[in-house]
Amino acid sequence: MAGIRTEPVTVNLGPQHPSTHGVFRLRVTFDGEEIIDSEPIFGYLHRGTEKLAESRNYVQIVTLTDRLDYVSSMSNNLAYVSAVEKLADIQVPERAQYIRVISAELQRIASHLMATGFLLNDLGALATPLTYCFRERERILDLFEMLCGARVTLSYMRPGGIFQDAPEEFWSALNTLISDFPHYLDELESLITSNEIVLSRTLGVGKLTDAQAIDCGVSGPNLRASSVKWDLRKAAPYEIYDRVKFDVPIGVNGDVFDRYYVRALEMRESIKIISQCIDQIEDGPIRTDAPYFIRPPKGEIYSAIEAPKGELGFYLVSDGSIAPYRCKVRAPSYLNLTPLSDMLKGWKMGDLIIILGSIDFVLGEVDR
Repeated sequence: MAGIRTEPVTVNLGPQHPSTHGVFRLRVTFDGEEIIDSEPIFGYLHRGTEKLAESRNYVQIVTLTDRLDYVSSMSNNLAYVSAVEKLADIQVPERAQYIRVISAELQRIASHLMATGFLLNDLGALATPLTYCFRERERILDLFEMLCGARVTLSYMRPGGIFQDAPEEFWSALNTLISDFPHYLDELESLITSNEIVLSRTLGVGKLTDAQAIDCGVSGPNLRASSVKWDLRKAAPYEIYDRVKFDVPIGVNGDVFDRYYVRALEMRESIKIISQCIDQIEDGPIRTDAPYFIRPPKGEIYSAIEAPKGELGFYLVSDGSIAPYRCKVRAPSYLNLTPLSDMLKGWKMGDLIIILGSIDFVLGEVDR
C-alpha cells in the first residue's frame, strides 16, 4: 500500500546454520521480505594451513591439502603435488598421470553429486534426492578406499607420482561404475531437470553475468554457468588432459538452474574422460625416484588445476630447504563467494538459501 514506511531489518544467518554449508556467517538486511544488502563474514574455520605448511616438508604438506576442500581431497592433492613438481623439476611417470586423472575425475563426480543433492535439500526436497546422490557417491568412495585405504581425506598423491598402484579389483569396480553411471544420471535428471517446482524456483534466480563473474575472479562451474567457456583442462592442459576428448558445458543465463545443469553435464564429461584413460593406460612405474626430503632450488612458482569448484592454485616460494618459505593457496570457494551480495540483492529469504547452495562452496578452503 502506498504511504506505508518499512524499517530495514538486519538478520544474522549463521555461523551455526545448516543451510550455510559450513561455519559461515551472512549478515542480511531486509526491507520487508526483499534483500537490500548482505555481507558475508569469513574466518570462523581458520586453521592456519598456509602457515603450518612452512614447518612441514614438501611430502608432509600433502595431508594438509586434504583438509582444504574436504570433499575433494584428490583434487587438492593433485594441485599441490603439481606445484611441487614444477618447482623441483620432477617428472611424473605416464601411468601415474593417468591414475591421477582418473582419481581427479572421480572426485569431480563425487563433489558434483554432493552439490546437487544438497541443492535439492535446500529447495525443500528433503532427504530423498540427497540419498540418491550419496548412494552413488559411496561407490566412488569405495574405489578410493581400494586405492589408498581411506575414503575422504586421502593423501594419495605424492610429488613424483602416487602412493601405490591401483589393485586389480579397482579396475573391475571402475568399469562397472562407468557402465552404470550414465543410466543413473538419466534417472536423476528425469527427477530434477524438467521438474516444475525446481524450474519455478531456479530459473532466473540469483543471476551472475559473465562480466561480474570475470571481474570477481569466479571460476569452475559457476563461471561456465555464466556462459564463459573457460576450463584449465582445455586452456592450459596438465597431466594427460591433452590426450583425451571432452566438451566444456556452459550455461546461458548464469542463474541457479544453469549452475546445477552445468554440473550435471560435467559429470557426463568426466565419465568420457575416465573411459578414455582406461583405454589408453599402460603398465609402468607409478612414481619417480624422488627423495623424501625434497630440496627445490631457490625460486617461486604458481601452478593451478581445474578442481571441482574452480581454479585451485598453489603459489610456492622455495629458499632451498626441505620446507617451503611461503605457501599460498588460491581457493576457488573464496573467490566464488565474492559476488554473493550482487546475486542476492532483490531476492527473498527463501531464494537466499538456494542461491547460496548453488555456489557450492566449502569453508575449509575459504578460511584455510
